[in-house]
Amino acid sequence: MDDIGRAADDPRLSSPAAQRNRAPIAAILRQVLPARGSVLEIASGSGEHAVYLAEALPGLRWQPSDPSPEALRSIAAWREVAARPNLLAPLALDVTAEWPKLEELVAVCAFNLLHIAPWAAAESLFAAAGRQLPPGGPLVLYGPFRRAGTPLAESNSRFDEALRARDPRWGIRDLTALEALATEAGLEALQVHEMPANNLCLVWRRVAQD
Repeated sequence: MDDIGRAADDPRLSSPAAQRNRAPIAAILRQVLPARGSVLEIASGSGEHAVYLAEALPGLRWQPSDPSPEALRSIAAWREVAARPNLLAPLALDVTAEWPKLEELVAVCAFNLLHIAPWAAAESLFAAAGRQLPPGGPLVLYGPFRRAGTPLAESNSRFDEALRARDPRWGIRDLTALEALATEAGLEALQVHEMPANNLCLVWRRVAQD
């Protein structure tokens, strides 16, 4: 048995960070997401966010996704245990590849993704969200970010150094650079929500078409 009481052959992964931040994220999502429709979660990882948010937001269909076979097995296993009718089977989806068309897509979310991915992932995420979201549909990001004129917290600075040591393509992203991607993709009206542990929740919305 492992340290949280699961059998060694249980495919469910567990993330302490997901356990800590899921309730604050849900509180923001209740404010910014529509009441009905499908939400695409990019890079769902262990699947714990998906399970929690599907329960917290029962009016929405939650679509988890990930490119990793291990993560997809974990998400599927958590989904089976949760037995939530609004939690959909996970999609094998690389954010930098072509996204499938989702029925009644109303929002796109990504939690703790951009700092552990190449910059191309951010470019693809904003571009695809701009193409697929309906007018007014939100793109919601959560994680650590750099803000102009605000020094990184010491913990985030150490985290950024560790990320770049692991992979030079990684690192905490600059909010100004993300704003440029959003504008190019037709997303606007950025909302910045302060979150625990020096994280931010960022919300953009698709510009209504003329």
